[in-house]
Amino acid sequence: MQRFSLSDRVLDNNVEAKDFVKRGKPRWLRAQMPHGEGYSNLLKLVQDHKLHTVCEEAKCPNMGECWHHGVATLMILGETCTRSCGFCNVKTGKPPVLDTDEPRRVAEAVRIMNLKYVVITSVNRDELPDGGAAIWAETIQRTRELCPDTQIEVLIPDFCGDWEALQIVLDAKPQVLGHNLETVNRLYPAVRPQAKYERSIELLRRAREQGHATKTGIMAGIGETDEEIDQLMRDVVGAADIMTLGQYLQPTANHLPVARWVTPDQFAGYKRLGEDMGFKHVESSPMVRSSYHADQAAGAAGVR
Repeated sequence: MQRFSLSDRVLDNNVEAKDFVKRGKPRWLRAQMPHGEGYSNLLKLVQDHKLHTVCEEAKCPNMGECWHHGVATLMILGETCTRSCGFCNVKTGKPPVLDTDEPRRVAEAVRIMNLKYVVITSVNRDELPDGGAAIWAETIQRTRELCPDTQIEVLIPDFCGDWEALQIVLDAKPQVLGHNLETVNRLYPAVRPQAKYERSIELLRRAREQGHATKTGIMAGIGETDEEIDQLMRDVVGAADIMTLGQYLQPTANHLPVARWVTPDQFAGYKRLGEDMGFKHVESSPMVRSSYHADQAAGAAGVR
């Protein structure tokens, strides 16, 4: 099969690219404002059960669409992260006392929402001996007990390379094990300063070797080149079944700036490239985030 090449479709990080960014957010990145009965009902549910969602904490541009349809990505282990990634709007600092009742509330919320598919993610809790792995496992187990027909996708941290902690989560047997690379290797010092590129790939590889469906995602437009995205895909294709790619959006002036607006055609090119390489499913467009259409991506990858 002829390989798809991105080399002639690159908007490099040069003067032209920077001028393009200065002209403002392009028309294909207009997010829908939160509205409707579905949004209101889900907002009340989240507030009543004292839950955290990455939709709110990370200012996801798809929140209006997803919440309108009654779908949210739940975030466990609190709302304060021990890391300070250059792209992320989740609060950084010293987390409060661990909330051991959180798994019960998450499971109850999934039951009330009557979800067939749920995505659960978390902040990093590097101050905990197991990085929060025990809470992760209990959340999965309680959700499965209360909602046996619900498929569970988890988007986990790297546990600082503690593979025993990872095993605690794997033993709880989520249907999909996700862990995001977020960006290319060269940009880790600025984008993920407390993480390691190779460690993240090793986490995915270990999960896949045990038969788990694995998933990863990156942001485009944060300073990488298309050649580096090509290399990242080659690095991770043996460890991840599903890959997502979306446009990076600067959440505040204190975060890393947007280096380029990647066009829908370029994202379509990433999708063809990934499928050519052998990913079971690639979700790639400007508004994609790791949990966007997660149930459809899992189904396309053969997850049952």
